[in-house]
Parts: sequence; C-alpha cells; structure tokens
Amino acid sequence: MDAERTEIGAIGEFGLIAELTKKLETKQEGTVLGVGDDAAVLQPKSGMQTLVSTDLLCEGIHFDLTYSPLKHLGYKAVVVNLSDICAMNGTPTQVVVGLALSNRFSVEAVQELYEGVRLACTRYGVDLVGGDTTSSKAGLMLSVTALGEAAPDRVVRRSGAKAGDLILVSGELGSAYMGLQILEREKLVFKEAPGAQPDLTGHEELLERQLKPEARTDVIDELVKLEILPTAMIDISDGLASEALHIAAQSGCGVKLYEDKIPMSEKMYDTAREFNLDPTMCALSGGEDYELLFTLPQDRFEDIQNHPMFSIIGHLTEDAEERTLVTRNGMETALLAQGWDGLQADS
Repeated sequence: MDAERTEIGAIGEFGLIAELTKKLETKQEGTVLGVGDDAAVLQPKSGMQTLVSTDLLCEGIHFDLTYSPLKHLGYKAVVVNLSDICAMNGTPTQVVVGLALSNRFSVEAVQELYEGVRLACTRYGVDLVGGDTTSSKAGLMLSVTALGEAAPDRVVRRSGAKAGDLILVSGELGSAYMGLQILEREKLVFKEAPGAQPDLTGHEELLERQLKPEARTDVIDELVKLEILPTAMIDISDGLASEALHIAAQSGCGVKLYEDKIPMSEKMYDTAREFNLDPTMCALSGGEDYELLFTLPQDRFEDIQNHPMFSIIGHLTEDAEERTLVTRNGMETALLAQGWDGLQADS
C-alpha cells in the first residue's frame, strides 16, 4: 500500500505554511513575535550586536536526495548556518527558512523536511521566526538565514590574527568528506543494479558527519570558560586549507601547517586508504566538517596545549606570501586551497 500523499496544491501555500508552523514555540527572550505576521519582531539584548548569516542550498549542487533523507537535510540546512554564527564567536538565536519546491514533493515530504528543521532549532535553542515557500521548476532549494548575538568586544573576525599566532582546530577533520565518498559509491552501485541494497554497515560515524553535522556551540562556551578570545576564527565548510588561507590573507600573514598535527579519526584514515585516497588531502580539502579554526597568541599556548577539544596545527608567519605544509617527513610543500567552490562548474 502506497504511503499517504497529499498534494501541496490541495491545501495551497497558506495551508502549507499553517501546517508547517502550527507546532512552533519560541524560547528566545529576544523573540517578541515569531511566525504569523508580515514580519517577525526581535528585541536584541542591551549592549549586544546582531550577527546575520545566510546560506542557499540547491538540489544537485549542495545535496543529493538519492541518499539525503529529508529530515537530515532540514537539520543540516539549519546547522550549517548556526556554524557561521559560531565562527564569529556568537550565540545563535533565530532562523528564517525559505523553500522552493517542485510538484514532486508532497505535503508529507515537506513536513518531514521541517521536522529536521524543528529538531535542529530545539537542539540549539533557537527560534524559527519566519520564512517563505514558492514553487520551483528546478527541484528543491532551501534558503536559511541565521541570526545570533555577541557582545561587541567578543565578536571575532577573520582579519584579527598576527604573525606568530598559533592555529588551532576543534574536533577531527575529513570524516564528512569520506562519508560523502561512501554515499556516492553506493549510489553508483544502485544505478548499475537498482535492486542492490546499500552497504553502509560500519560507516555510521562518517555518514553522520556528512548527513547530520553539528554546530560547535560547545566550543564557544568552552572558550568563555577558559577566558580565551581568539584573534581570528572561521568555520571549516570548504576545507581546512582553504579556511586557513582565508584567515592568513585577511590578516595579512602567511601560514604554515604541520601534517602530523592535523586531527583525523582512525575510521576516516582507514576508509580513505580503502578508497585509495590520501587522508591528509581529505582533511585539507574535503570540507563540510563544520569544525572551528581559530588563532591565538603564543602566550596562550600553555592554557590550551593539552585541551581535548583542540589541536594546535600550525602558526601564522610574517611573509604574507607563505603557504606551507610541513609533511610528516619534514619536507615543505605548497599548501593549496582545493576545497569546495559553489560557483565553479566542476567543483
């Protein structure tokens, strides 16, 4: 028996919006009025600055519904925007979600997508305060805008680092990329043998990093506890090398990273070898890790050197032209940005 399917046209745009937002509750003190009027009404806390970030996710470019469950997609769409707020050393507070849908999506499908959106909002304590829906002739598109707040003296830009500053990263890198490789492999198998069942056993860790990433709000909280204010910070969405070079360029410095210091999980490393890929290149260029990359003055070294959340992976240099990766055997090679570029047709 086929699953129940309600055509969006049967309830119309306003009916769909009412269906998607009927369970929404606001928790943020600064949300005066959420969904239901022409605009949301927000009241920033006294003395705080508002942070705003937007991402557009397009089917066939940023995600593939062959292996991306709609609930996971809704969750991820919110999280990747919250990560940008974290990258400014801020606290996420609200999100706005826009959807463009083709007629192949039913009301039930959109409800599943929004379940993921609501789950992310609940997980991170942010309010969904608005959005829009429209039709699309090119598949599914999501536009998510995240808002956050930070005290003026706590906002961290990409441009504040100095030569000699340490470069640190949270978590482990490359796992999301390897999760994507597994999904793409199984997609090819399915195309060649449509009856074949995907072989995903044992890869749950990598698949979760790709399909259901998390924003590192815990890192922001930990930095406050440690009384540490980074000199520069960015989230790792496009690959470690690309993000390190962004900080270096905007801070007017060079960069030197050490291969043996780059954190990778054993599962990621072994899976990369299974795919005949270089694990270091996966960590440097894979992207979608949504870990935080930040810099600190060298006099904070002892405060953070053995912290389980962070790895010190290099430092910034005086020569603004320097882009160096020191390999495990001590050789120096060029550090290249080979991560994701949404405007390159062959990315």
